[in-house]
Amino acid sequence: MAEYDLIVIGAGPGGYVAAIRAAQLGMRVACVEKEASLGGTCLNVGCIPSKALLDSSELFHESKTSFARHGIKIGDVQLDLPAMMARKDNVVQTLTRGVAGLFRKNKVDHLRGTGKVVDAGTVSITGGDGTQTHKAKRILIATGSAPVQLPNLPFDGKHIISSTEALTLPAVPKKLLVIGAGAIGLELGSVWRRLGSQVVVLEFMDRIAPTMDREMTTLLQRSLEKQGIAFRLKTAAESMKIKDNQVHVNYKSGDETGTEVCDVLLVAVGRKPYTDGLGLAEAGVELDKRGFVSVDKQFQTRVPGIYAIGDVIGGAMLAHKAEEEGTAAVEIMAGKAGHVNYKAIAGVIYTHPELASVGMREDEATADGREVKIGKFPFAANGRARAMDATEGQVKMIADAKTDRMLGLHILGPRASDMISEGSLAVEFAASAEDIARTSHAHPTLPEAVKEAALAVDKRQIHS
Repeated sequence: MAEYDLIVIGAGPGGYVAAIRAAQLGMRVACVEKEASLGGTCLNVGCIPSKALLDSSELFHESKTSFARHGIKIGDVQLDLPAMMARKDNVVQTLTRGVAGLFRKNKVDHLRGTGKVVDAGTVSITGGDGTQTHKAKRILIATGSAPVQLPNLPFDGKHIISSTEALTLPAVPKKLLVIGAGAIGLELGSVWRRLGSQVVVLEFMDRIAPTMDREMTTLLQRSLEKQGIAFRLKTAAESMKIKDNQVHVNYKSGDETGTEVCDVLLVAVGRKPYTDGLGLAEAGVELDKRGFVSVDKQFQTRVPGIYAIGDVIGGAMLAHKAEEEGTAAVEIMAGKAGHVNYKAIAGVIYTHPELASVGMREDEATADGREVKIGKFPFAANGRARAMDATEGQVKMIADAKTDRMLGLHILGPRASDMISEGSLAVEFAASAEDIARTSHAHPTLPEAVKEAALAVDKRQIHS
């Protein structure tokens, strides 16, 4: 039995970042992980492998449709799916091994096995060597989340799959049906559409990506439809059966009913907190009605000494949100002023074009009683976007009409995921639209579109 200042259960982005930061602050730290590799869902079966496939599939698609416009002739392009998957796996392995290296560098003990909270100061770990027990002054739960399974569409790993299996399909399905038009469904649908699948997306809500700005998601949907993805909105999948190695899905859309037949059905309707087998209830930790761990503003549960962060406590289920919470939680434990500004946490959908957002949506701002000014700038008027042949989309900035404070930034376009950090910084420092408009942006670059949108807030944009 070892004694630690902190034991972290879960080595995803929230857990491993928290463990490393705690070690930097002088704590003796252990991180428990039941999987063979570190990094959690994000590095192994989420953020990283999906982005690897998104980039590879985009290059494949561009080589067939766009390279000739750039004067590049390459003949008949063939897909080597095993090689694409091998590249993805190599990216994952490199990064997960990197986390292991960071643990060694920062003297964080990696405890392999399934962790369980025995009480406020004790964690048991069950693995290949049996069960071991360790003491800790504090315990941090960072076990993340798992895909939601619909009762009427149970996963079988072959015909009805989650996002995990969608990253390792052995062949391109002739037809892929996606349930859920959130980030995961749109991204993975995009991957397989580019590689040759017929893709149909069923969404219960009246629009795609319902947590994002409506105007921007409408533009994204039009773009994805031009790429060949079909959408059925306000539609619910009610039942299914597997016949002749295909999935027959019965759906209802208003008063209309119908059946979609596909080779693979991807269910991407969200994620649920992973708390199975952790012993939280027995230890006195409270879970809310949806199964999330209840914490206070210092990320502590109602049991002193037991903390939780990331997907398991709810809110936006994003790796970078978990990282910020992990850092803040251990800094608070160390007596520092840890804090997370949730308004500055950006959301991104890594389709093509990408959609990125931070701060308030237009409807949120008006519902909050704010009078707003809105500036927009199209990428079609941006020199770098023209040079890149990537002119779809726009930047939309929302500012308070009275104070000029930037309330929200929404970007649909090339490399929006890279550009949105300027918006996060603006929210964090309470910048005004004028602050951004007066800031020099290098030319020619895509971020100039952000500057122009800031100028457009007061109708003084230069290039449109």
